[in-house]
Amino acid sequence: MNIFQAPPLFFKEKSLPLKNKVYLCGKLTLSIHFMTERFKEIKALIQDGQTEEAIKQLNLLIESEQDLTADAYYLLGNAYRKQGNWQQAMNHYQEAIALDPESPAKEARGMIVDILDFYNKDMFNQ
Repeated sequence: MNIFQAPPLFFKEKSLPLKNKVYLCGKLTLSIHFMTERFKEIKALIQDGQTEEAIKQLNLLIESEQDLTADAYYLLGNAYRKQGNWQQAMNHYQEAIALDPESPAKEARGMIVDILDFYNKDMFNQ
């Protein structure tokens, strides 16, 4: 279930005036839009090879947000994977999976496990 399908639980409180309900909904929409734009910027940094900057921005984002998202940890795992830091990538993918079991981090983690488990037995016989 994504955020747009979820019932707005905080609107059930009848004591909130209508203008506060609209403000809360608008603030939530702005927050979602802001996070989406930030993630796009960070994905571009990772693709451009600026992984240190991406990691720095993601760590700041994670520290400043109380509602942690699996997407931030997934992107952090991607940045570390691009650096070749498999352990950190696995740790952050695992954190993303813990927050959202249906995260794309599940597939990324599986790919890293496959890469690390691979060996070519013919290479050992030379």
